[in-house]
Amino acid sequence: MSDEKVAVAAPATRASIDQHTPEKTSLEHKSDVSNKGEAAATTVAPPDADPALKEWLAKFDSRDAALNAAMNKKMVWKMDLHLLPCLIVMYLLNFLDRANLAQARQGSLEADLGMTGSDFNLATSIFFVAYLLMQLPSNLLITRVRPSLYLSVAMVLWGCVSACNAATRKFGDLIAVRFILGFVEAPFFPGAVFLMSSWYTRAELTRRMSYFYSGNALANMFGGIIGAAVLGNMDGAQGIAGWRWLFIIEGVVTIAFAAVVFMVLPDYPSTTKWLSDEERAFAQWRLLQDINETDEATSIWAGLKLALTDYRLYLFVLLQHLSLLSQTFQYFFPSIVQTLGYDKITTLWLTVPVWFGTFLVSVAVTFTSAKTADRSLHIFGLMVFAAVGNAIATGSSVLGARFFAMFLMPMGAVPAYQILLAWISNSFPRPLVKRSSALAIANMVGNTASIYGSYMYPASDAPQYVPGGSANAVICLLVASLGIALRYVHKWENKKLEKAEAEDAANAENGVVADAAVDRRAVGFRYIY
Repeated sequence: MSDEKVAVAAPATRASIDQHTPEKTSLEHKSDVSNKGEAAATTVAPPDADPALKEWLAKFDSRDAALNAAMNKKMVWKMDLHLLPCLIVMYLLNFLDRANLAQARQGSLEADLGMTGSDFNLATSIFFVAYLLMQLPSNLLITRVRPSLYLSVAMVLWGCVSACNAATRKFGDLIAVRFILGFVEAPFFPGAVFLMSSWYTRAELTRRMSYFYSGNALANMFGGIIGAAVLGNMDGAQGIAGWRWLFIIEGVVTIAFAAVVFMVLPDYPSTTKWLSDEERAFAQWRLLQDINETDEATSIWAGLKLALTDYRLYLFVLLQHLSLLSQTFQYFFPSIVQTLGYDKITTLWLTVPVWFGTFLVSVAVTFTSAKTADRSLHIFGLMVFAAVGNAIATGSSVLGARFFAMFLMPMGAVPAYQILLAWISNSFPRPLVKRSSALAIANMVGNTASIYGSYMYPASDAPQYVPGGSANAVICLLVASLGIALRYVHKWENKKLEKAEAEDAANAENGVVADAAVDRRAVGFRYIY
C-alpha cells in the first residue's frame, strides 16, 4: 500500500534514543542537541515518496527544535483524544463479552443448560481454541485492510454472536456459540495493539498500551456491576432468565458502539482526515525520528520470516504465555470470591472493589514504568505480589486474609501483563509486517495458556482451590524470573549494537563499505529493558 510506503521513510543519520529516559522523546532529545550546537539529523524519504512529503520532512529537519517539540505535544494530545477513548471502550466490551460467562454462572446458566462437572471449564476453554486459530491470519490481514473498517466489522460480529448466547437451550449450543465467539473476537486485540504502534513512539506506546489494557480491569469491574444489577433485578422479566438478559444487553451495547467505532477510529497517520497536510507529514516524521529505521512495503511472508528468525520472539512468547496463564483465575473470579460464603448477588458486588483497585494500580505502575524507563523490574515486583496473593488464598482459611489475597492476585498479574504488552511492541520495531507478525504470534501462542488454564479451578477444588492456586503461585514466580532474564538479554543485545556501531565508524574512517547483508539496527537504537 502506497500510504504505508510513504509513512515509513528511513533517515540517513539519527539522534540517539536515550534508553534511560524514555519519556524524553526524540524531539526533546533533538532540542537538547540543537541547544548544544550540534547538527540536526536529516530524514531521508524513500525514492517513491510523495514530493510534498519530502518537502515537509526537510522542513521539520531544519526547523527550530523547540517548535517541533511544541507541535509534538499538540499532536500527541490530538492522537490520545481520537484513539484512546475509542480503543479502551472497545476493549472493555471485547473482554466483557468474552468473560460474561463467569457472571452468567452466578445465575441459572448451568441448571438451565444441564451443565455438570467440568462443563463450565470446557465452555471457557473452547473460546480460546477458535481465538487462537484466527490470530495470525487476522493480524497479517489488517496490514492490507483499513483498521477502522476491519475492527468495527469484527465488533459487530462478536456483539451478534455474544447476544446469541441468550438463545442457547443445551450445553452443545453453548459450546458452538463460544467457539464462534472466539473466532470473531480474535482480530481485535492484536489489531488494536498494531494500530497503536503505528501512531505512537516507543516511549509513548508504553503508557498508552497500559491505558488500553486497563479496559481489562474495567470490564471485570463493570461485569460485576452489570451482572449483579441484571441477575438481581431482571431474572424472569418477560419470562426470560436473568443470565439470558445479561448476554442480550451486553451484545446490543457492543453492536451499537461498533457504529461509533467506524466513524471515529482513525487508520494510519498518512490517511487520517482530521489531520492537516502538515500534521500528517509531522506524524510520519516523528515516528522516523523515534525508531529511525525503514518500514518498507515488505511482503507478508518476508515479515513473518523476520519475526520467526529473531530468537528474542521465543523468549517473549514464553513470557506472555506464562503471564496469561497466571491470569486465568479471572474467568472464575466470581466463583472464587463466592467461596467466602456470601450469596451470588453479594459475591458479584464484592468483585467490584477488587477490580477497581486493580485499575488504580495499573494506572500507577504505568506512570512509574514510563518515568523510570523500566519494564523488567516492574514485572518482577508485580508478579511477586501476585504470587503472595495466590499463596495466601490457597493456604489460609481466614476470611479477611483470603479476601485481601483476592486483591493481590489481579493487582499483581494484570498490571504486569500490560507492561509486558508494551515491552513486546517496543522490542520489534520495523518493518511493519515483522512487528505485526511478532505481536500476533506472541498473542496467539500466549493465549494457548487459557485453553488448559481454564481447568486449573474446577468446582471440586473449592473453597481454597489448592492445586490451582499453588500452581499459579509458582507460575507467577516463573514470570518474574523470566522478566529479569530478558532484562539481561536486552542489555547484552545493546552491547552488541554499541560494538557494531564502533566497528562501522572505524570502517567508515578507513573507507571500508559496511556489508549490506549484515542485519543491523539503526545508529543510536537501543532495546528497552
